[in-house]
Amino acid sequence: MVDASQPRGPKPRKRLSRGNIMLYGTLIVVAMYYALPLYVMIVTSLKGMPEIRMGNVFSPPVEITFQPWVKAWSEACTGINCDGLSRGFWNSVQILVPSVFLSIIIASINGYALANWRFKGADVFFTILILGAFIPYQVMLYPIVIILREMGLYGSLWGLVLVHTVFGMPILTLLFRNYFTAIPEELFKAARVDGAGFWGIYFRIMLPMSLPIFVVAMILQVTGIWNDFLFGVIYTRPEIYPMTVQLNNIVNSVQGVKEYNVNMAATLLTGLVPLTIYFVSGKLFVRGIAAGAVKG
Repeated sequence: MVDASQPRGPKPRKRLSRGNIMLYGTLIVVAMYYALPLYVMIVTSLKGMPEIRMGNVFSPPVEITFQPWVKAWSEACTGINCDGLSRGFWNSVQILVPSVFLSIIIASINGYALANWRFKGADVFFTILILGAFIPYQVMLYPIVIILREMGLYGSLWGLVLVHTVFGMPILTLLFRNYFTAIPEELFKAARVDGAGFWGIYFRIMLPMSLPIFVVAMILQVTGIWNDFLFGVIYTRPEIYPMTVQLNNIVNSVQGVKEYNVNMAATLLTGLVPLTIYFVSGKLFVRGIAAGAVKG
């Protein structure tokens, strides 16, 4: 007979056990390792050059100034142009929006077709598509230059949009295919019995259930496209350089005094867009990964 006066359930774990101390200690050290450079960048961007020359990079600013941010955005010079990052920002936006939209829409349709509509040669097509994700970008640089030149798109924003869309296809198609494969097949069969076709099932069933994986794809594409330097410097011209190329030109400028506060402010401005998107949609990103985004 069980004594009702005795406590039941698992024995409570100690909050300060040896394992917890090691775990949280390691997490704190790792967090500090990654947060320290960001802290240095922020405090340096808020200092004037006289204070920076004093040499203590870890000290907070004695007198906060936002002039480095203003100069990085609209006044920093790259060659004969002295309009800062503002021009590169709007160029990056014009590249980012259509690239993300087109790549995600096309990849979602590809993944949906490969997961639910088996056609002859589907496995071969999928294998070739995945192999494309492992080919180094450097191998394709010159052939793509020739292709874009023949299409009349070399040196234009739309040429770079096409490049980002194509290079986003393999990994995004894999993500969407695996996600749609994890959706119960009974839903697909029931829709087929009710007379729904390819597009009806895609728009009425698959899309409403796929918000987490769309967020995963969006974060991956926004981060990759916004932070891209190689394609931007090769396939565009100075008038339409994206923000990362403008940042490189500002940081590596050899004219006059090296303004570290302006360089730090410019770097932070360039990274704000992907950071903002990730922090806003981070929970959905985790849900998308957990719901089958990386399952084989």
